[in-house]
Amino acid sequence: MKIKVVIVDDEPYAIEVIAKYLESFPEVEVVATCNDGIQVFHTLQQKQVDLMFLDVKMPGINGIELLKSLKNPPKVIFTTAFSEYAVDGFELDAVDYLLKPIPFNRFLKAMDKTLATLGARKQTLLVPEITTSSEVNKFLYLKVDRKTVKVNVKDIYWIESIKDYVKVILVDKVLISKQKISVLEELLPEDQFCRIHKSFIIATTKVDSYYTYSVEILGKELPIGRNYKQQALKCLQLA
Repeated sequence: MKIKVVIVDDEPYAIEVIAKYLESFPEVEVVATCNDGIQVFHTLQQKQVDLMFLDVKMPGINGIELLKSLKNPPKVIFTTAFSEYAVDGFELDAVDYLLKPIPFNRFLKAMDKTLATLGARKQTLLVPEITTSSEVNKFLYLKVDRKTVKVNVKDIYWIESIKDYVKVILVDKVLISKQKISVLEELLPEDQFCRIHKSFIIATTKVDSYYTYSVEILGKELPIGRNYKQQALKCLQLA
């Protein structure tokens, strides 16, 4: 059974960010998005909801007042740009309290806590194999068409951004997933991958040769962006 989620925020972009982050969790289904408290009331009457991402500051009834008014509320993660409401949020037994702009790694921690609370199986976009503190994360789970594909991080040569999609180049195939390259950058092991351009992340151990302006992998020349040059060259020298 999937975890049914509702996202409540009066800002469309804030809803879009959370919805995009939730694509990394195959066990979660967004059943509705709401812009105000009235929509939330109607949604909760019509749908099963297990988890609600709830903005605090909204026109009309705010998130704190809304949660207080519900007789049998779902689990709640508050989202807001204002830290002063945190105490109220936790007094209402909120699972977590996320400050905007929400970093993806902080979102992952909140979801780990929530999935454990709901007794769900944890399956994030990046699944760690925990053995020692020095080991790196091993797998990515990417949405490709309508299925979720497990990718071994060691098989990745580079990742290329194409608008709202990424192209993941592996040793034997290419995967295209609707995902932001910045999300993957947060998740990939820093000692194995490097952002060399606004549109490219490379596996540093897969580089055949490099110059001050480009790298070559599998016979393909990839540009080093001006704003990434110092970082890229440092990564390549360490590799």
